[in-house]
Amino acid sequence: MQHTNSNPPVRTVDMDVDLTAHLPPQSVSDRIAFAFVKLLRFFADRLFAKRYGHRAVVLETVAAVPGMVGGLWQHLRALRKMQDDDGWIRTLLDEAENERMHLMTFIQIAQPNWFERALIVSVQLIFYNFYFFLYLFAPRTAHRVVGYFEEEAVISYTAYLAEVDAGRHEDVAAPQIAIDYWQLSADATLRDVIIAVRADEAEHRDVNHSFVGVIDDRRSKPAKA
Repeated sequence: MQHTNSNPPVRTVDMDVDLTAHLPPQSVSDRIAFAFVKLLRFFADRLFAKRYGHRAVVLETVAAVPGMVGGLWQHLRALRKMQDDDGWIRTLLDEAENERMHLMTFIQIAQPNWFERALIVSVQLIFYNFYFFLYLFAPRTAHRVVGYFEEEAVISYTAYLAEVDAGRHEDVAAPQIAIDYWQLSADATLRDVIIAVRADEAEHRDVNHSFVGVIDDRRSKPAKA
């Protein structure tokens, strides 16, 4: 029997999320994660400059990978240990779905060219394999990478918003997919979309940093005899 999705995903915008939070690196693992994300930021800035819509299209394809990879590994971990996952699987898969909706939205706004589409394929191939093995061998570092990645995303979307407010990017009408997903008003614009996406990224930042704390707590507890 063919299954049809009669209830597309919806999300509300958290207007109270802290947009300035930053977790300074404390450990060697944190510093490695932070340096790696800053390296990615360096290349993104050089490649896209202030073409924020096109930057979003490419980077959201990367951002949608960790949640799916992490959800898979947490699923396998729960099966292997025959214990509850404490909500990690659903949280991570929801994160992946949310990032995918960001991508679907910005594809309609930015209209990526053939080069960017080819870049997406190659970047996703490389990053998926990298993150898969990172999560396998160093899940703490993997979640810290995402936390710092999302910190940079908040910064980028804040800069994008400033460009729109300054009139350097046209405040076009929001795509219908964005209006439906975030339950925006019918006359919503790009500005409303950026605010919604930025709030999502700040939430992912906090969740992944908190997961690192949970991992640290687990490791600090003595093993059961």
